[in-house]
Amino acid sequence: MISNKKPIKFITLIKIPLILLCLVALGIAIYQIFIWQDDSKQIDSQIEEISKIVTPYELTSTDNSTLVNPPENKENPYWDFIKLSMMNVDFAKLKDINNETKGWIQVLGTNINYPFVQHNDNKFYLNHSFDQKENGAGWVFLDSRNNIDNIDRNNIIYAHGRINSVLFGTLKNILKSGWLETPNNHVIKVATESGSSIWQVFSVYHTPTTSDYIVTDFKNDETYLNFLKYLEGKSAYDFNVEVDSDDKILTLSTCFTSTEKVVMHAKLIKVVSKN
Repeated sequence: MISNKKPIKFITLIKIPLILLCLVALGIAIYQIFIWQDDSKQIDSQIEEISKIVTPYELTSTDNSTLVNPPENKENPYWDFIKLSMMNVDFAKLKDINNETKGWIQVLGTNINYPFVQHNDNKFYLNHSFDQKENGAGWVFLDSRNNIDNIDRNNIIYAHGRINSVLFGTLKNILKSGWLETPNNHVIKVATESGSSIWQVFSVYHTPTTSDYIVTDFKNDETYLNFLKYLEGKSAYDFNVEVDSDDKILTLSTCFTSTEKVVMHAKLIKVVSKN
């Protein structure tokens, strides 16, 4: 007897799990988008709360100011940057929210204008916001090895490069945003409980994820100078800024892709002590 039933084609059996796999992948992607949006809303709310409580203000007195390694070239932007107003904030109010607050950072020409914190490791604030609640967007944080009140040779600050431009999102795109072509942008202001400072940018670049630029311990002056020259040589833009072993630097680091970072380095040019 001949059956009229048609055999199930093998290719149909293959298609079914592929469709299921695609649906699962789509579900995961939608869930990740939802989580990202929720994290972003919480960060936006956190930033708004901070802005209501604390606003950076200009120091009224700079009597305790010190210029660091003034260049002989009077055309160097250094001489314009040191005339900029020094920044300060009310750290008592910030510490009421987070007692791990260490300072405030402002990068001219970007959205970077936030308090930064420090934990006893470099993992916590990758997924916790300023109020220390769990959040995939994280927060702006100082390397756990640094002492910003004493200003180390290489002071490192990290944050995620969010695509909605918060945290270090504008640093992520700094090489293609026109920021480089405006010399007045090439300065960073920092305030801590012990003092305020101004830093002059000397290097910006993309780099594969590595640890060669986040070194904090140097055997001697020569090793440190070689390190500075290495960072200077990596720059995608010539800032025409000289560095030497007497300089102290600030390093900003953020993700560009899963395997690449965007890094900015600036050298200390002026300090005002509050003590």
